[in-house]
Amino acid sequence: MSDTKIISEVKKNGVSRRSLLTSMGLGAGVIATTGLLSACSTVAPTGSAAATGGAAAAGSIGGSVYDAEIKKLVAGRELQVGWTPPILSEFFNQMENAAFGRMAELEAAYGVKWKWERSSPTGNFDAVEQQISTVRGWTTRKFDAVLVCTGANFATMQDVYTEAADSGTSVFQFNQPVEIYEPDQISTVSNIGYDNRSQSGYLAGKFIADTLGGKGKVIQIMGPSGSDWTKARLIGFAKAMAENPGMEVVGSADGGYVREKGLNAAQDLLTRFRDVNAIYGENEDMALGALQAVEAAGLKLWDGTDGIVIIGADGLISGMDSIVAGKLTATIDVGSVDQGRTFIDTIFHNVVLGESVGKFIEVPTRVVTKTNVAAAQAYINNALKPAKTY
Repeated sequence: MSDTKIISEVKKNGVSRRSLLTSMGLGAGVIATTGLLSACSTVAPTGSAAATGGAAAAGSIGGSVYDAEIKKLVAGRELQVGWTPPILSEFFNQMENAAFGRMAELEAAYGVKWKWERSSPTGNFDAVEQQISTVRGWTTRKFDAVLVCTGANFATMQDVYTEAADSGTSVFQFNQPVEIYEPDQISTVSNIGYDNRSQSGYLAGKFIADTLGGKGKVIQIMGPSGSDWTKARLIGFAKAMAENPGMEVVGSADGGYVREKGLNAAQDLLTRFRDVNAIYGENEDMALGALQAVEAAGLKLWDGTDGIVIIGADGLISGMDSIVAGKLTATIDVGSVDQGRTFIDTIFHNVVLGESVGKFIEVPTRVVTKTNVAAAQAYINNALKPAKTY
């Protein structure tokens, strides 16, 4: 492949971990699985090591002369950006506010202007036709960039993204389990999120096993059958269980990613398996629903030595409040704040400055327990106070 064709491919589709690097003659050893843009961001990031959202313009990495040159390149440009999560929820509210904080910082530093439009399907994760229509509508209206997280069929969405790219709209996915697909099948510029297998499912399974000393019975409250998130997280969770042969998954049920369904699913399983030692809620709302079921059944919650361990995944303020109260044992914080800030950085670098960006950008995730919950809460709460909303 010629240098000209490589550069064209980078601008259109981002950096493919396989095809592009191979075409450039680079071996697999140089392929990075993580690539937070904070390392090359123009305004100094207030990312995972610092507070977010409040300050309008952080100190620059490049210095005042560099800042002035970037501002000339931006030239007061206005970007029209569409953002469509699969559902409006506490998790995505945290993410959107973090994005607003980063947008305000970049606007204050470089004069880039943002027009932000949010659209989410009504109903549940399965109401995907609305998202397809939304993305196509934004493409017709010539949006500069579109951010998508969807439960829609993978192949169908790739066709939608290709249509958008051909019309001049750059599409970025966020919080999407792209790790279970081949990179060359993915038609977006970049995919900002985390690996649901190793950075969520595995961490949850390992936490349960470590907490119980490698022996115990577990029930699972999972998302809808066929969900890509469920597939990916189960891969990681199953790996952790396999590493601890004393652990046994005795039952599993569909909790639909919402609290009420998680409650109902857990109630059903607890009638059959009252001697369980742990409950894995694939997301936090389902875990909080399971918590309600445990309390309603009069069963003991984990107190550090005995009771039922309950862990979820998302990193919600409400879940962390439950941890502080001694109810939810733990959660996997999958970086709502870092994802929101990072996808704004990605758009700024790629769409505004014309730079290449990684096709896969993974933010840090962490297990949150009583030990570190105060720091996790403070980090998210600060992001919920952006200097400006859009």
